[in-house]
Amino acid sequence: MIDVNQMRKGTTFIEDNDLYKVLTYNHIKTARGGGTIRVSVRNLRTGSTTEKTYNTGSRVQDIRLEAVEMDYLYEDGTFLTFMDNETYEQPQINRDIFGDDVYYIKEDTRVKLLRYEGEIIDYELPINMDFEVVEAEAAVVGDRANSPTKHVTVDTGLKVQVPMFVNVGDTIRVKTEDGSYVTRV
Repeated sequence: MIDVNQMRKGTTFIEDNDLYKVLTYNHIKTARGGGTIRVSVRNLRTGSTTEKTYNTGSRVQDIRLEAVEMDYLYEDGTFLTFMDNETYEQPQINRDIFGDDVYYIKEDTRVKLLRYEGEIIDYELPINMDFEVVEAEAAVVGDRANSPTKHVTVDTGLKVQVPMFVNVGDTIRVKTEDGSYVTRV
């Protein structure tokens, strides 16, 4: 059990037989009353996101997740298939768990999958990943003031805002946390 004041982004806990991961944490202190903790959480089994509010001093049951690194193999439309390089086990995970992060995953990407009691319920992507640009807007001559940017599409379908000098065929590094351009590789 942990105090709700100790919850931070990424904390996992169990409440009413549901597993939750904290997405955002906000401590609200009123003038005369006690403080409240407002968190945005994602249900790790259903993928739904909700807001929860707790009074200061409340406690929740935290859980520890086992991390296993696996390589992404392929997608069949509904499931993503991974492989554990030690046991050669090939678990399939529902595509819905990844949401829009599925655009960051390409073949042979090493992903850290998180298990709770043998059930894979969450994941962690690498911080930065490299992608090849397959489609780019044309750069406009003379439009160089105020560091202009343009949209490009990479080989996984992800759309990224990049500087004007990035062209089709270039390899770029993207931060998986927010989808922002880091550098040209």
